[in-house]
Amino acid sequence: MSEKNLLSNAKTLRSQQTEAEQRLWYHLRAHRFLGLKFKRQKPMGRYIVDFVCLEQRLVIEIDGGQHAEQLDYDRRRDVWLRSQGFTVLRFWNNEVMQQLDEVLEQIRCTLTVSPSPPSPLPQAGEGS
Repeated sequence: MSEKNLLSNAKTLRSQQTEAEQRLWYHLRAHRFLGLKFKRQKPMGRYIVDFVCLEQRLVIEIDGGQHAEQLDYDRRRDVWLRSQGFTVLRFWNNEVMQQLDEVLEQIRCTLTVSPSPPSPLPQAGEGS
């Protein structure tokens, strides 16, 4: 798909968000969530992701029933996104609609978990 077609599809998807996407977007938009900037329906490579925080390299996907039939496509897509340095979180529509607080908490935990710093290497002469 050409870049022009991707941009056109992304624009269409933004105007036709699902109820679950609208609900989550309310909490992510305008720096409302941890002061971070999220984008929605963002073209990345040859894919369009539902939500992305570029600064934290986090992609959030909200999946409806159609995703049960496209598991291989979603898997390839996730592998590509991870190869680009992104963490991918996936939630089902019903999770967003019925357990929004838990979804937001999982996103928050993913964003605030930082790896522990590496131990310093011993200096010459130490440990002898």
